[in-house]
Amino acid sequence: MIDPALVLQTAAALRHATRILIITGAGLSADSGLPTYRGVGGLYNGETDDGLPIEMALSGPMLRRDPALCWKYIAQLGSACLGGRPNAAHYAIAELQRRKPECWVLTQNVDGYHRAAGSPPERLIEIHGQLAPLYCQSCGAEDPQLSEHLNRSLPPLCPRCTDVLRPSVVLFGEMLPELALNVLEREMAKGFDAVLSIGTTASFPYIHEPMLRARVMGGFTAEINPSPTDHSAHMDAFLRCRALEVMDDIVSHICFD
Repeated sequence: MIDPALVLQTAAALRHATRILIITGAGLSADSGLPTYRGVGGLYNGETDDGLPIEMALSGPMLRRDPALCWKYIAQLGSACLGGRPNAAHYAIAELQRRKPECWVLTQNVDGYHRAAGSPPERLIEIHGQLAPLYCQSCGAEDPQLSEHLNRSLPPLCPRCTDVLRPSVVLFGEMLPELALNVLEREMAKGFDAVLSIGTTASFPYIHEPMLRARVMGGFTAEINPSPTDHSAHMDAFLRCRALEVMDDIVSHICFD
């Protein structure tokens, strides 16, 4: 059961904050029908159909060595993302960003649902990239037709030079996008009054560092997750639930009190 006192506490902190960071992970999109990578209902549990760990099959080296095999799993992820749509929590976050002009979203998700829900692209840090458009690794040509390519033989090829197309997502073994990292570092240097983590274990340093910095500077931190993580006990508020169950309520207190 959701503790209404924690909802009010979180809403009050966000209402009084000027600079806010919302960190989102796969758990946010689970209510859109998109499976998380692992765990109950996970897209990838253990080895893939080809007997390889997903970290190997869905990696930059595999894309270069065996594009067809890598694209088999890119296509599974792409089909899952295209088969869903933003849920109420995505729209609530976008509404919060409209009401709070210095509210940023840092997302690990590549599904594009934040953009579709109306989050301003200029305040959206997609740290793992996005699935569309595709681009050619050789000539740089872009191709927006992800869904069409998923219904054709894989891997998709560039119509200009016939090299393999790829999404601008960070595959296993690849570097994070420099531009996104620079934006994140710039905004962290300015500081955040409040950080809200939603649907992520925040296991990567670049995901949990903003929370640590906020706590050190006396900012408010909160987490929304169905299960506790390594960070839950250190939060000012931990709401043990799905984002879909609580985000509308939180934002309604912020925007309309």
